[in-house]
Amino acid sequence: MVLGRGSDPERELDLTACLADQVPLTRRRGGGCAVVLDPGNLIVSVTLPLPGLTGISRAYDDLTRWMIDGLELAGVKDVERAGTSDLSLEGKKVGGSCIYRAPGLLFYSTTLLVDPNLKLVERYLRHPPREPEYRRGRSHREFMLSLTEVMESDDAAGFQERLTESLLADPPC
Repeated sequence: MVLGRGSDPERELDLTACLADQVPLTRRRGGGCAVVLDPGNLIVSVTLPLPGLTGISRAYDDLTRWMIDGLELAGVKDVERAGTSDLSLEGKKVGGSCIYRAPGLLFYSTTLLVDPNLKLVERYLRHPPREPEYRRGRSHREFMLSLTEVMESDDAAGFQERLTESLLADPPC
């Protein structure tokens, strides 16, 4: 379990289930609500020099576009930005991102739902205390979409390699 900078574990997690299963909890510096990380998630992170403390919105927009373009080149078409920080397809979440800003530094990270274990998500996460409008109150299972369900290629195992190649071909800086 990874908690966002401002996450409230008692509101966002089923603490009884987390404790019973001895699930490790950690906190990230970036924002957003709690997430379950399992082997079906792919994390893409980038750290960039960025003078001062401004420029977050522009950098966020540029990095989100970079991620969407990389996904398209890797065989996942029609991904859009939804809400503040999500990547969506067919009205469902396929990824979430966060950003952390320090003087002279910007850290951006996206968690892609390649083949998430939705049973774990439903077991450990409560319905989030805040949600983007496009979620429309849906449960985790109704709201999240596995990228393996929509990939053009049957080679889901090669997805990470294809995505890495496409992102490195056009780095964000």
